[in-house]
Amino acid sequence: MLYLLDINLFNYISVRAGFAFFIAFLLTLYIMPRYLSWAISKKANQPISKYVPAHANKQHTPTMGGAVFLSSTVIASLFSVNLANPYVWGGLITLIGFGLVGFKDDIGKILSGDNLEGLTPRGKMALLSVIAIIVSIILISSGFSTQLYVPFVKTPLFDMSYGAVIFWIVVFLATTNAVNITDGLDGLATVPSVLSLFTLGTIVYITGHAVLSHYLLLPNIKGVGEASIIAAALAGGLIGFLWYNCYPAELFMGDTGSLAIGGFIAYMAILGKSEVLLVLIGLIFVIETVSVILQVGSFKLRKKRIFAMAPIHHHFEMKGWAENKIIVRFWMIAFIANILALITLKIR
Repeated sequence: MLYLLDINLFNYISVRAGFAFFIAFLLTLYIMPRYLSWAISKKANQPISKYVPAHANKQHTPTMGGAVFLSSTVIASLFSVNLANPYVWGGLITLIGFGLVGFKDDIGKILSGDNLEGLTPRGKMALLSVIAIIVSIILISSGFSTQLYVPFVKTPLFDMSYGAVIFWIVVFLATTNAVNITDGLDGLATVPSVLSLFTLGTIVYITGHAVLSHYLLLPNIKGVGEASIIAAALAGGLIGFLWYNCYPAELFMGDTGSLAIGGFIAYMAILGKSEVLLVLIGLIFVIETVSVILQVGSFKLRKKRIFAMAPIHHHFEMKGWAENKIIVRFWMIAFIANILALITLKIR
């Protein structure tokens, strides 16, 4: 009887998500010191941009730590998910595809020793767009709903039909670049990413649950809940990574990590019909991106800067704030924003 109970236990998404979380967490903690030793011996260091505040102590910090927690996430997911589920494959393709683009970019920077080398912005956008198109086609061919939902409204606004592909590509690219921009201080992007994954994982789980989605007046999409297991695995890998990435960081995630995280957060927002709510869920990423847009726009139009430096975390550095104070305060904003995002689920 106990044997049957143990087998049935693994039918629950919540249980498998918990296992995936801890497998990815422990794998990352195990692999990371070994990767660090290898990266230091190979001088796989993060080139520091000359356009940001001086961080002389970070010149020799290894990068591409994202490859470790992404590998741990994929391994943990393969042990925990239903591989017959198309939404699982969409998530894995997103993680691996966006991660490989970031890996190619990181390798170029490391070999050249220049943060401005690597993939060109146009080349990077082209590759990311191709992956976004592939994932969007997988969703459409799986019969995924193309209706657009917004917070506080019970029913969809309208059906985007094949126009959803264009909309989703924009969501993928915007979110990926937003996380990439935010990843500028030790651990700054890591905790908001974990919080976003927790919120979106919860929403996607509810969306895939017939009873809970009906109770909360959310759309019910059969099968999407399985993707929340990958979100749990990625959150576990990121917390393991944070052990080494918190201030003062022993290594950085690089574009390998930030592009993959951004792509997967976008994917989860699409699955949970939360593309618009993502503005609140990823508020820190939005603030960072908007600060860059405002700075560039103001300088082009008025020849004046709004901030001492953009993204905005560098503005606060220039104002004399300690790096760890900026990081923790941004984490606090992200936490509050995600609590508010979860509250909106009941207000419809």
